[in-house]
Amino acid sequence: MRRYVLAVAERHGLESRRDEAGNVVVVKPGSAGREGAPVTVLQSHLDMVQEKNSDVDFDFARDAIRPARDGDYLTAEGTTLGSDNGIGVAAMLALMEVRPDSGDLAHGPLELLFTIDEESGLTGAAQLSAELLTGRRLLNLDSEEEGSVYVGCAGGVNVGLELPLSVAAVQGGAAALAVRVSGFRGGHSGVDIHLQRGNAIQLLGRALWAARRRASLRLARLAGGSAHNAIPREASAVVVCADRDREAVADALQGEFAAIAAEVRAVDPEARIEVEGAPQPKADRIDRSDGAWDQASSDRALELVAALPHGVQAMSYDIPDLVETSANLATVTTRDGALEALVSVRSSVDSAKRALARRVEAIAALAGAGTRREGDYPGWKPNLASDLLRAFKAVHERELGRKPEVKAIHAGLETGIIGEKYPGMDMISFGPQIEFPHSPDERVLVPSVERFWRVLQATLTALA
Repeated sequence: MRRYVLAVAERHGLESRRDEAGNVVVVKPGSAGREGAPVTVLQSHLDMVQEKNSDVDFDFARDAIRPARDGDYLTAEGTTLGSDNGIGVAAMLALMEVRPDSGDLAHGPLELLFTIDEESGLTGAAQLSAELLTGRRLLNLDSEEEGSVYVGCAGGVNVGLELPLSVAAVQGGAAALAVRVSGFRGGHSGVDIHLQRGNAIQLLGRALWAARRRASLRLARLAGGSAHNAIPREASAVVVCADRDREAVADALQGEFAAIAAEVRAVDPEARIEVEGAPQPKADRIDRSDGAWDQASSDRALELVAALPHGVQAMSYDIPDLVETSANLATVTTRDGALEALVSVRSSVDSAKRALARRVEAIAALAGAGTRREGDYPGWKPNLASDLLRAFKAVHERELGRKPEVKAIHAGLETGIIGEKYPGMDMISFGPQIEFPHSPDERVLVPSVERFWRVLQATLTALA
């Protein structure tokens, strides 16, 4: 992606710069008569979330996204589409192709900032050189709600947990069952968290605990989720029980999940559970699928999954309908003799973010798990007196006949980090209509892209 951007810049004779992290800035002079206007920075990220349905044969390292048109929407066949943030990148590439003398667009000097690794924890912005930009007003093109302009975002931190596990021999007369829950809609753990969609990991854990109350069982495997910023859509486990209890355990799993499916039917109508026989595990190694955990380890793992927070923890007192603080139990897996879990904590209030992270750490300590923090990033405090915001609102109303709704977002935007690196940077964020990002249901409303492009061009002209 970076090489492609640099090739486009070279083809059009545009200067480019990059920092040690790999972030790229392409410099475009102002159009005729606007060369002396203040510099405007535009920013998008080059990477995308790689999610696919389990029944789709697709390798993100090799295969091209297969886009599909569905009425006014563009989506992809069984995978994420990459409109987050591909639409912003496309707009900036289009601006690079506008000739300064063409008369097609009047704009001042532009710095087009393409950052890397946003989805993996905003690491590109975190390593952004403080010397890379000269402009002090920034248009972030990574928002996903047409008709809105964002002026603030949540900060976040990931808390990793590691619970040591022990193995025990599997006695004769034991049976193994493979359990899998799927069909949950998932979504972005920030912008979709208020929709109260089911967390496949926690709900599988709930079904297993209900079965544990019916008959003695042990875990041999527990896994689910794929990314810190995606609500888990699928999870699976292998359990061991006495052969005489096989039907009782299966019935308990099915019964509890029937109650779960009824609870989440409005938001996850396709949620389902599958229970089938599995090869009997061995007790030689716990980090392989043939390892069986002892009873104490199995119980602690299920208790930990049940206790960890997920979902909205607090709403904002200042901005109506804004989630202030949330948690996403994002992933669990077994590796090197331990159950590893990751909880993604978000909040627009730094003190609340730290408090929730400490709560996750306290729960882990009670279960005997170790913890680590990673990917800590700041939020972006709204500035409703922004000159940039005032100019954008006027353009939006003139071009589209309505005022934009001014909002903050419960997700990490790179603007929080960029603003910290460049004090005094005036920033807003906007974009077309993108729905269900970070899931294979991701789609972009095609007509909204034209409107987004029109407002972007008019804003650049107004700022020049």
